[in-house]
Amino acid sequence: MPQTTHLAQEIATQPDDWERVVTRLDDVARHLPRPGERVATIGCGTSWFMGQAYAVRREQLGQGPTDAYAASEHQLARGYDRVVLISRSGTTTEVMAVVEELRAAGTPHVSIVATAGTPVAERSDSTILLDEVDEQSVVQTRFATTTLALLRASLGDDLSPAAEQARAVLAEDTSAAYGHLALAEQVTFLGRGWSNGIANEAALKLRESAQFWSESYPAMEYRHGPISIAAPGRAVWAFGEVPEGLPEQVRATGAHFEHRDIDPLADLVRLHRLCLGKADAAGLDPDAPRNLTRSIVLT
Repeated sequence: MPQTTHLAQEIATQPDDWERVVTRLDDVARHLPRPGERVATIGCGTSWFMGQAYAVRREQLGQGPTDAYAASEHQLARGYDRVVLISRSGTTTEVMAVVEELRAAGTPHVSIVATAGTPVAERSDSTILLDEVDEQSVVQTRFATTTLALLRASLGDDLSPAAEQARAVLAEDTSAAYGHLALAEQVTFLGRGWSNGIANEAALKLRESAQFWSESYPAMEYRHGPISIAAPGRAVWAFGEVPEGLPEQVRATGAHFEHRDIDPLADLVRLHRLCLGKADAAGLDPDAPRNLTRSIVLT
């Protein structure tokens, strides 16, 4: 699988990136939500999905009510003790508008960005700069997963197993690892709990990088309609916990069921590698997805 694109090179650094960012936790923890606070996350696209994963994981661990909003559809009027904004570019129009709202309301907030000197970084209450994981590819991978690694570590999650599993994934022979997935004409991603955000992100990555038909749903919702498109030549990929009986039901349709019992963050790296293969097979440049730019700046 080609390793010459920016996307391929950025995918490959992720396990090291996660381990490195965790060492910064003591320095940045004061900016992040405290246990018991009512928290909201704000982002667009990939950043929204990372916020979804963090929000559910925070609640699962009993650290306080946490909601995740697309920046354009937030409900911050409900009242929050602290808001976490995620923006790789630091220039996204909708995120910048939320920063100004938070400043006007006096709501404590922190932004996680990859680029210093940008409007979001400069105008936020506090900023966590992850410039070491900034990216040249339009398609986000390592900034997003490293942000989630930092947020999960702040909740007490040990990221070491995920990093080791991701290294193992990166060392795999892709021709043997993907089989049915490499040939599939369509893939649906499923998640439960915090891995719903991972499933949403996986589907977005395939659409962005390879213009490929992909969908995502909560795993228990899949049988309430979406399973109707399952068929031979298609695949269903589940992240994290799998509902009892679901693999058998998917296979009965003739579709391939994909699941690996590893941390969903490491499993997302598997998906990243599939994106490279699908893009290559389609003759596409995964660094320059159709109709997309690094940042959405509205005028």
